[in-house]
Amino acid sequence: MDRPLKNNWYAIYTKPRQEERATSNLRAWNLETCSPKLRESRYCPSTQRPIQIVKPLFPSYIFACFDASSLLHKVWFTRGVHSVVSFGGQPLVVSDEIILLIRSQIDPEGFVTTGEQIAIGDKVRIKGGPLHDFVGVFEGNANAARRVKLLLSAVNYQCRIDVERDLIEKVS
Repeated sequence: MDRPLKNNWYAIYTKPRQEERATSNLRAWNLETCSPKLRESRYCPSTQRPIQIVKPLFPSYIFACFDASSLLHKVWFTRGVHSVVSFGGQPLVVSDEIILLIRSQIDPEGFVTTGEQIAIGDKVRIKGGPLHDFVGVFEGNANAARRVKLLLSAVNYQCRIDVERDLIEKVS
């Protein structure tokens, strides 16, 4: 998105759990924003199934691009915004390179991809659910999105299972 040279990126400190509200309201002012999100799977003991949790990459912080000399006051008093991150009374500029780096990590579904890549043959541990702490070998992606195939070995028995990608971590 082309923007005038006077516009810079700034970190916006939001009110607790109001990142979406602040983002929406700043966009209503036609400001470019960046509010990276993570998708995380957690095991729900009551349903015995993994659930998807969406949470901000930086809780209580988003980024907005604007001309501080003319819009700082308007941004500061936008619903959902607590303040603009400042030092010595001046808002701190976030470099374009940092925003580009964050945006380069966002997948087509709009979520930031983090963590180390897991390759076929890597040893992994299950982080949640009824097989919590079992160790297996990563065999690849399963047919369903966000699921992977593992080979588990336990007490002279081997089996293949499909689990949510977010429920495993690489064992070094």
